[in-house]
Amino acid sequence: MFFEYGPPIWRVGLQSCLVLLAGGIVTFLTKLYRIRHKFQLMQKEGLPMPPHHPVFGHLQFVAGIMSKLPNDVHGHVLPHQIKLTMPDLGPMFYIDTWPFGPPILAVAGPDPAYQITQLHSLPKYHALREYMRPMTGGNDLVTMEGREWKTWRNIFSPGFSSGHLMTLVPEIMEELSTFCEILRELARKPDIILMDPLAAKLSLDIIGRVALDTQLNAQRSTNDFVSALRNQIRWLSFGNEANLFERYHPLRPVMRWWNDRRMVRYISHELDLRFKSNRESNDVVKKHRSKTIIDLALENYLAEQARNGSSDAMGTNFQDFAISQIRTFVFAGHDSTSSTICYAFHLLSTNPSIRRLLIAEHNRVLGPEYNQATTRIRQNPHILNQLNYTLAVVKETLRLYPPASSTRSGEPGYSIQGHDGRQFPTDGFLVWSNPYAVHHDPTHWPEPNNFLPERWLVGEGDRLYPAKGVYRPFEFGPRNCIGQELAMLELKLVLIVTAREFEIESVYEEWDRLHPRKGPKRPYTEDLGKDLVAGSVDQLALPDVFSRKQRLIS
Repeated sequence: MFFEYGPPIWRVGLQSCLVLLAGGIVTFLTKLYRIRHKFQLMQKEGLPMPPHHPVFGHLQFVAGIMSKLPNDVHGHVLPHQIKLTMPDLGPMFYIDTWPFGPPILAVAGPDPAYQITQLHSLPKYHALREYMRPMTGGNDLVTMEGREWKTWRNIFSPGFSSGHLMTLVPEIMEELSTFCEILRELARKPDIILMDPLAAKLSLDIIGRVALDTQLNAQRSTNDFVSALRNQIRWLSFGNEANLFERYHPLRPVMRWWNDRRMVRYISHELDLRFKSNRESNDVVKKHRSKTIIDLALENYLAEQARNGSSDAMGTNFQDFAISQIRTFVFAGHDSTSSTICYAFHLLSTNPSIRRLLIAEHNRVLGPEYNQATTRIRQNPHILNQLNYTLAVVKETLRLYPPASSTRSGEPGYSIQGHDGRQFPTDGFLVWSNPYAVHHDPTHWPEPNNFLPERWLVGEGDRLYPAKGVYRPFEFGPRNCIGQELAMLELKLVLIVTAREFEIESVYEEWDRLHPRKGPKRPYTEDLGKDLVAGSVDQLALPDVFSRKQRLIS
């Protein structure tokens, strides 16, 4: 009997790897050519974009802009910086940074933003679902579409209404009281203090109270859910990192799975407690008990079960969905609100005359004493509606530093119409509605880089009066931010309890002296004066507080 031996196994393996590598290279080059060629044709057709290189696309152009900005600046500022570099581009233009990002149609004007969010609401960008999945489990209101999204949005919307949130003000004030206690303790120390972690923990505690009526105690102690959430954020990835080890980190799947289990276990336990309490409480107790966001959703669910003649047990589908939404609310809400708190503190620090006007309003409406003010708010939360200047400060902070962008998927056959009638194809593009660019456009905002709360107090004929549709921090349309009323309420209350008692001061020079770093610290194309680029280094003090904030796109 004769045996014929083939090539060694290692050689077969090597050949297979080489074939796969060659296939990957061919696939990469083919996609590169198609994308670059598409942009070259669009450029010849006169569609607005920066100068496009047939090989590098806009990579060199974008790198040139970003090299003149702080190295930790957030990508939100890119469309605005491109417009400053090329003012004639208009409110829409295309960006090609593949393979570090998908082909982009940047929307930097109110009319095209209206078209894609209100006139025809484009679906959320498909990659956002995979990005959000580790945080939410996948069934979240941010990325859901169609009838499923509409059904569950309607279930949860009542819990986020302004009227309902007013009933939860006493619970929010309890968490703010803890926040102020911590600030008093820190104010006695000479150290530079990170403000953002304090604000983030405050926001986590508030969301825990209004969503689940649970005290996470993130401000004072370690909580397994909070720990898992913060750890999970560190493992998020869009899959476009330049560092390949970071992009394909071998521990990422394991850590995501472990953090996911911890979050689900904690929220499941809290949901079971709420369901049991809801089922066992009599009507009198239910009438006088504050209802959380999940309480209202659970009532709707049980009512639907009763109409269908089903059991009053909490179904698996509802529980799974509720867990996803709570994770979504905590993830999205705590980050955006905490960053806005930091920006507000900084702006008041660098604009003392505005802070004095803010304090004067609080004294006039709420009384000069802190305890008197908090008592009035607890007894009559609707008194907050009389604080017009406080609301103006919050809105102006959100104008300068909007918390997020909206990313949508283009559709075959759908184009956005420009002001001159020109059509902008969306198929194959990430359509990026960018409020930062809109909010800093002098076409719509006189003195766009100045902190002017009076914009929100003047009459329609005044030059500062905002035109319709140009203010979009929470976006418009059916997919607007469900938590915007909660964010506005929390921000107003934070200013009320801190403005009169604490003097918060920025300490750029001291921090830079203690922590020197290379590269620019301010944007190069505009003089922001005392303002900061969104997402870059925020330095706040109590009396010396520093916060570095990199915000997430949602």
